Amino acid sequence: MKLVRQLQRTYRMEPAGSHGVHSLDDYQFVPFIWGSAQLIDHPRLSPESFVNEQTVDQHKGENLFFDCVQYINETKTGPFAEHSNQLWNISAVPSWTKVNSGLFKMYEAEVLKKFPVIQHFLFGSLLPFNPLPSSHAAADVNATIASIN
Repeated sequence: MKLVRQLQRTYRMEPAGSHGVHSLDDYQFVPFIWGSAQLIDHPRLSPESFVNEQTVDQHKGENLFFDCVQYINETKTGPFAEHSNQLWNISAVPSWTKVNSGLFKMYEAEVLKKFPVIQHFLFGSLLPFNPLPSSHAAADVNATIASIN
């Protein structure tokens, strides 16, 4: 992550397909999933704790979620609730289990089910891609058109 972030800063790389304040982060998503999984059943850290900058600074080296939030704190200006609204909303979730589950669902909807993103994945025997037969695709299109009318 340090190398990737250094490249982003050095070359002033623009995020691809950013959703602005409506996304978790301009550049990454998976580290939030892994980091929230690390925090499931943590005895002291609850989801509301990552909005506290001192807590984030204290735990950034031991957890991916807090590390990602620290990077946001370093690169964004203004109130956290304004520049990272989705994350701010997540801080109200009661448990890391629910946060992790919600992030998985969000990743599926925003990444895995978006053809402009998934078209760049390398498919093969471990990750097969089985397109719908053309008759199914046509039926889906017809059903969509019928629902619009």
